[in-house]
Amino acid sequence: MVGRVAALLVLLAALGLYYAFHDRLWTASTWWDIAFLAFVLIPACLALVWLVLPLRCGRGLLGVGLALGVLAWAFDVAGWNTPENFCKLFGVTAVGFAFLGYFETLGWVVLVACIIPFVDAYSVFSPHGPTNAIVHEHRHVFTILSFAFPVPGKTGTANLGLPDLMFFALFLTATARFGLRVRTTWLLMTLSFGATLALAAAWLGGLPALPFLALGFLLANCDLIWTRLRRDRDAHARS
Repeated sequence: MVGRVAALLVLLAALGLYYAFHDRLWTASTWWDIAFLAFVLIPACLALVWLVLPLRCGRGLLGVGLALGVLAWAFDVAGWNTPENFCKLFGVTAVGFAFLGYFETLGWVVLVACIIPFVDAYSVFSPHGPTNAIVHEHRHVFTILSFAFPVPGKTGTANLGLPDLMFFALFLTATARFGLRVRTTWLLMTLSFGATLALAAAWLGGLPALPFLALGFLLANCDLIWTRLRRDRDAHARS
């Protein structure tokens, strides 16, 4: 545990320095920027979720998430963007950890993983979808409800919606609770965000992140999930 805390503090310090000075760093082409975000910055930020995973069974996680949300709002008002950003990350992580408590079986998590890609796609692509409306008509709201990954040497950022990060935390803690592959799941889900970013750049528009995220969770654990669901079904039939 001491090692995790030390790693968490060192990583937070390194990320804080990057966020403070990113616009003074090197400049590169769009695809090199995407590669840096996908293979360096996004994994570094999501490693924070990995490091706080032992806290998933703590009490009052919803309250912690709400408190961090209020703190993020205060930082936003004060114009302190970096503390705001990481308060949002830890806040939605706490909420994701807490929400898993409402899932009694692995089957419910799998069901959610199968449904949310379609909900997210509708939200992004449909003219009546909430994400579509926020991005095109209320851009400032999307900025508030997203986590920013600054591009080196530029003032622009790549953004992930807070629900994407909440489901990342939920799926990751589900792997720990149900005895699935935590490391492989973290890796595939982290890379899924980079893949979505690359496709969005080629598409020249926003894309839903949850389809690849859910796919990463399912691919990492498909055999274990199948075995567990069959075992649970047989146990239910015997009872």
